[in-house]
Amino acid sequence: MANKARPYLFYGQTQSLCEVCLAVVPAKIIFQQGNVYYQKRCLEHGVQKTLVSTDIAYFKRCKEYLKPGDMPGKFQTAIQHGCPHDCGLCPDHEQHSCLALFDIIDECNMYCPVCFANSAPGKGNPRSLEDIEKMLQTLLASEQEPDLVQVSGGEPTLHPHLLTILRRLKASPIRHLMLNTNGIRIARDPELVAGLASLMPGFEVYLQFDSLKASALQNIRGQDMRNIRIKALENLERHNISTTLVCVIRKGVNDDEIGELIQFAQQWRCVRGVTFQPVQDAGRNEMDADTAEGNRGGRITLSEIRTRIIEADNPFGDADMIPLPCHPENIAIGYGIKSAGTIVPVTGLLPREELLQGVTNTITFEKSAGLREAFLKLFSLDMCSEKTAENLNTLLCCLPRIQGGGLTYENVFRVVIIAFMDKYSFDIGSVKRSCIHFVEPDGKIYPFDTWNLFYRDKRP
Repeated sequence: MANKARPYLFYGQTQSLCEVCLAVVPAKIIFQQGNVYYQKRCLEHGVQKTLVSTDIAYFKRCKEYLKPGDMPGKFQTAIQHGCPHDCGLCPDHEQHSCLALFDIIDECNMYCPVCFANSAPGKGNPRSLEDIEKMLQTLLASEQEPDLVQVSGGEPTLHPHLLTILRRLKASPIRHLMLNTNGIRIARDPELVAGLASLMPGFEVYLQFDSLKASALQNIRGQDMRNIRIKALENLERHNISTTLVCVIRKGVNDDEIGELIQFAQQWRCVRGVTFQPVQDAGRNEMDADTAEGNRGGRITLSEIRTRIIEADNPFGDADMIPLPCHPENIAIGYGIKSAGTIVPVTGLLPREELLQGVTNTITFEKSAGLREAFLKLFSLDMCSEKTAENLNTLLCCLPRIQGGGLTYENVFRVVIIAFMDKYSFDIGSVKRSCIHFVEPDGKIYPFDTWNLFYRDKRP
């Protein structure tokens, strides 16, 4: 009698989280029917099977884009219990803070069903200027010259000292400052917009912009935000304030709009690109059970969003959306050059054999050390700043067959997918490479993924 074959291919092993008790548990990585799953085993809650990718080839490709991590200048905690219980940052973490988040208030003027921070009207708790200074000094001790700092919340525009905080951060060695906002005050307060314009260059608005449909916005944000978002964009356009549209994607709600959102974004002079974020199971957002094996209602993977981008009516194809080397499993990016309302993708013009050699974990280049340096500078999380144009010019100069040069940040258009891990997709190996971090007044820096799962509710 012939031996019976497994119904899947066992690809490897990792550690994930039990989806019930959040204990660290062993997980098989298996390939089955074109998908990638984690098959977890908790001693108390049994076996759980969760979809983590719908593209096996891209899942493997991410491992080919690994690069050595950049260490922070200072670690804040010792290794005692093991990841993810020693944040942050402990010496076992493999990546510095490419993007540091400063939550400056818990108050919000919306009550979004998908809010991972559980912010709401009446939450209050604006951080004091002393707290902000502690956060800044913690970050400077770790990064010296931080690449990106994003001021967030809650809704940060509700902080009574918002501009004072932004100006203090702008006066520090931070290279690029961002404001994460739902756009309500930007739509209604011209004086605030003028104040934000005074922070240029080196400043950007990270504008919540999930959908062009009332029904989808009602589902994701609890209200129709279309008029407010357009008015906010018009005010930002008036001052040409660099803006990124940020779209939280929920399966069956707005994932059919991904191509349309890219087309919409490229019509605005001030918009430098679109960032798509798969909805994360954290905070107020709760995933309902789904009949599909290994999936949950509303949950969507990075690979599904990437597939929708490359299949939609927009210039970005399969070769244009590549893993970001500092955290390839969870961030994908494509660059384009914007001119006269059209986008010419650039990433796909870089042949893979010129970027990578073999499947080692170090990026090597066949022709030019300058090409290697330009690539690593461009494809880090310093993807939202004026430096992007400078690095893109350098990269194009390394490839003479590609016509370029003289680009400014206004000519740059990027499409980014950032997938934050939750209890379903959590992977110990990947979270150690996390480069998006929260900075807290307690003198610690926490990876975004572990902060929302384990530490946010413990905040004093």
